[in-house]
Parts: sequence; C-alpha cells; structure tokens
Amino acid sequence: MRVYALFMETNREKKFSLYFYQIALAIIMVLGLRACMESKSMGNIPFSEFKKHLEAGNIKNIKIRGEDIFGEFTKEINGKKGFTTTQVESEFSDVLDQYGIPYENLGSSSFLTNFALFILPTLIFIGFWYYIMRRGIKSVGGGSGGSFLSIGKSRAKIYVQNDTKITFKDVAGADEALEELREVIDFLKNTERIKSLGGKMPKGVLLVGPPGTGKTLIAKAIAGEAGVPFYSTNGAEFVEMFVGVGAARVRDLFEQAKKSAPCIIFIDELDAMGKTRHSNLIGGNDEKEQTLNQLLVEMDGFDTQGGIIILAATNRPEMIDPALLRAGRFDRQVVIDKPDRKGRRDILNIHSKKIKTEPHLDIDTVAGLTPGFTGADLANLVNEAALIATRENSSSVTMDHFTRAMERIVAGIEKKSKILSPMEKEIVSYHEMGHALVGFQFNKEDKIHKVSIIPHGIGAMGYTIQNPTEDRYLLTKEELQNKMAVLLAGRASEMLIFKKLSTGASDDLEKATTIAREMVMRFGMSTEIGFVTFSDTSNDFLEIQNSMNRQTYSEETAREIDHYIKNEVMEAYEKAFQFLKEEKHLLVEASETLIEKETLGEDELNIFFKKIKGARKPFEEVHHERL
Repeated sequence: MRVYALFMETNREKKFSLYFYQIALAIIMVLGLRACMESKSMGNIPFSEFKKHLEAGNIKNIKIRGEDIFGEFTKEINGKKGFTTTQVESEFSDVLDQYGIPYENLGSSSFLTNFALFILPTLIFIGFWYYIMRRGIKSVGGGSGGSFLSIGKSRAKIYVQNDTKITFKDVAGADEALEELREVIDFLKNTERIKSLGGKMPKGVLLVGPPGTGKTLIAKAIAGEAGVPFYSTNGAEFVEMFVGVGAARVRDLFEQAKKSAPCIIFIDELDAMGKTRHSNLIGGNDEKEQTLNQLLVEMDGFDTQGGIIILAATNRPEMIDPALLRAGRFDRQVVIDKPDRKGRRDILNIHSKKIKTEPHLDIDTVAGLTPGFTGADLANLVNEAALIATRENSSSVTMDHFTRAMERIVAGIEKKSKILSPMEKEIVSYHEMGHALVGFQFNKEDKIHKVSIIPHGIGAMGYTIQNPTEDRYLLTKEELQNKMAVLLAGRASEMLIFKKLSTGASDDLEKATTIAREMVMRFGMSTEIGFVTFSDTSNDFLEIQNSMNRQTYSEETAREIDHYIKNEVMEAYEKAFQFLKEEKHLLVEASETLIEKETLGEDELNIFFKKIKGARKPFEEVHHERL
C-alpha cells in the first residue's frame, strides 16, 4: 500500500506539473495571437499625424489609457483599420471636445494587462527553473529521480535481509567460494569473537570468474545471509561526464556506509572504475583515474574492525589496477569458475524445481550433456526446455525436451525453411558420419550422443554431438591428436568419397589449428622446438587471448612453430583418412541411413559402431567397468 500511495503521489505531482505548463502555454499562445492580430489591424503613428487625421475627420472613436491612445479610423488608411499613439499635450480632452470625437478614458494600465505582459512570464520562468532544480535533468543527473544538485550523491541501493530473499541455499556449483564467503558473514555477525583473537578480516573480497557463473547472485545471497545493510552499486555509476563527480560519489558512499556499520559494500563490474592507470601523453586529468584514486584513499581510510567489508565482482581481472589488488585492499580473490558435473547437477536441481518435469527425469544425464555450461546457461537451458514443452502442449518437461533445448542453444534454431539439395545433403551426411565413426574409435573419453543433417543456426548444415564421460582437467598429447583427427574426419570423409573439397569444414579446420597451436605455444609438446611456452597464460581460466602481446621469439622460431602446426594437423588428417578408408563400406552404409532418417540417436549409432573392425567396447560397457 505504501508503494502504491507513493506511486499515486508521484503521478499526481506529474499531472499537476503537466496541467500547469499546459495552462501557461495556452495563455501565452492566446496573448501572442491577440497581439499578432492587433499589430496587423492597427498601426503606430506620431501624435502630430494623429492631429492631422483628427482635423480631417478620419477618426471614428478614441480610447485613452494613461498616456496611450487607441483609435479607430472611419475607413481603412494604408491598410490599417485603427491606430495607436502617445499623447504629448496636457489639455488633450479639450481638443477632442472641440472636434466632437467620442472618447472613453480607461484610466491607467489595467492589472490584467500588466499581469499578462510582465508578471505571468516571470512566474512561468521561476516555476520552470524551480522544476529543473527540484526534479533535475535526467541526462545530467545520471538517471531517473536524480537531481542536478545531487549529482555527486552515491546511487547505491540499500538492501537488508528481507529485500533480496536469496540465501546460500539458492546458490549451487560454487561450494569452495561459499565456504570462503561464510567467513565474511561470520565476522559481521560475531565481530567480538574474532577481535578477541586479534584477527582481522580482509578489507576487500574480489569475486573473479567468467560471465554467467553467478558472481552477482552470490553477492545477493551474502546480503540475504548477513542480515546487515548491503550497499549495492555498479562501477559504471561512478563515472560521469563532469570532472570530480565519480570521486564525490565514492566519498558519499563510504560516508553512508560508516553511518550504517556493520555493513557490506558491493561494487559490480569493478573494472569499469578500477582499470589500470596509464601515463597520459596528451596531458590533463582522467575522470576515471580520479575516481579510482578516491576509492584507493577510502579503502585505506577505514578499518574492518568497524564492520565495513567491500565486496566486488569482475570478469576481467587483468584490467584491474595493481594498487587495488595489493594487501590491505582487495587482497582476497575468490575464483568462481564454471561448475563441474556435480555443480551442474545441483544447479539444474534448483532451476528444475520451478518447472513441472516428468517423474523419472534423470538430471544427472542432463548435467552430462552440458559440459562447459555456466549457471546462466543452465538456467536458460531449463527455460528453453519448458518453452518447447509448452509449444507442444505437453503435460510435463521430458528428457527429449532438454535434449532439443540443448541442441538449440549449441547449434541454433532448426531451419525448417532451409532445404538442402540432394547433393548437399549427401555431402553433409558423409561429413557428419565421418566425425561420428572416427570419434567413436579414437576419442574414447567422449560419447557420441546424436548425429543430424538438419540445418541449424546461421551456417550449421549438420552436427554431431559428443558428450564427455567425465570432467577432464588434464589431457595428454595423444588425446589432443585424437581430438584433431575427429575434427578433420569430416573433410577426410568428403575427400575419400567425392574426391573434392567443400566449405563445410571451415569451423573444424579452425578448431584443429587452434589445438595444434596450443600444443606447441602453450603446452610445450614439441620435442623439436623444446619444452618452452610462447603465449601469455595469466588469464587461462577466463580463456582470454591477448592479441596485443608483443612477439617475444625470433622469426626462425616462428617458422618452426608454423611448420610444427602444419605437420600436426596433416598427421591428424591422415590418421582419420586411413581409418575411414579401411571402413569405407561402413561409412557408406551409415551415411545412406542418415540421409534417409536425417537424425540418428545413440541406439541407432551403436549398431554401426559394433561393425567397426577391431572396434573398442561400446561406451556403456566401458562406463560399467569403471564403476
């Protein structure tokens, strides 16, 4: 009710302001129109000329207001029906009586005229200026509700425990991070116990991780768990077009926090205001640097014993100024990485409770289909599955809906209007079955889940889905070479059957070349070049490639690297080509079946896999032996 009343009050205020300006505009328009019409029908003449018209009998009647005379001609003179003039003789009424001209003395200027001409415009100007000062210009004030005078005020939103309604129970897939953050909450709730041992909490905690891993969600959960005031803001809100505004907002934020201690300050997207400072060759001051300097000063100026802890989040830690990361500031960094299989299962369990699923849905299988997915990706997957089930009027969300949702996210929406020609359909079929057969034989850690030649997305004319049997953190050189062979198997199949190249392998070639380059430049897997690295690995967990790095090796070494990459790619291609050549009859049989059915699932694919000469055991048997 309080929010509704506030909303109604705001609406009434807006309506009053609107009505006020509408009435004022209407009055100004009427007065302006009247003045315009009068100026067209009346002309201003000298008093001497007025006396001549008076003597000639051209004046019909006269009205006198103070020193001003308004008259009407008996007929139009120079296109004017009337005239105005200013009297200069004191005994003017005697002259009018002499000529018998009727006149009316209106006295001095009326209040209405003075009001319309002077008072009303002044009131309108004062009212408009008051409105600007009170409400502010949104583009200058920095957002709705901000005023010009409060431009230096912090825009941090204040939350308490009941506002967010999110706790650690709503967060999954980041158990280690939550354990570290529980210490922050314990300190805020039991400050005396930690003080008694002489311990100090870090002033700042920086949440670091790829986009979508739940950094902001964890911050909201901390607000829900701590039960203390929680100031939430964004790094971009401190930077404005006016110099000094960012620094002023930082000061105001910390002043508010000190009054509410113990509390938490959360700054999302810290890199927006905490980028590494650089020397300005042109000269002048950078507003962002002033904002960062003020933040550094404020962090040095308070003590965590007062109960203020700064929490920040970023997905670009390489951009943060080193001064922010030193001891005494953001000295504790909590990495929130992409979840493993158990984490994905826990996240899916949380989101699947919000939809109606079939009774025996295997969430663990869904988690196995989504390696590399972040928490945001998994939430989107559950939503997509629910939307597919809704479109089909299904009573519940099934495993098939999850599979199709995953395909839509990975490969794109199915292009029903994109019809392949018979020749294209045949090429794509052999291409995808080449991936599937080589993948089954050499990539033992991945399960072939599905093969399809139905166009998806922008350029995908077909796809082969492989799912890892487990989360892997180490790969051997042989396993990487096998992955390249699987990627190049599509082109090998095309060359084997059609004896010509197509553009369908462009993405495969790019991925295979990247693996070969990483093998020599990052992992040191070339005995010819040596166990050295030639790439920057400081941001590996975010998968960031810094293209601006200066080359730190000679041209001769660069030629050796190129030679090694080329050899690795071609050896992987030959490996795939020779295997498909030996199993050519099976490749033809499987491809013809794929052309007929357009999509093959696990059971249908296993029929062909068992026919491979010297085939390894099916995935299910290997998985059962490991268990």
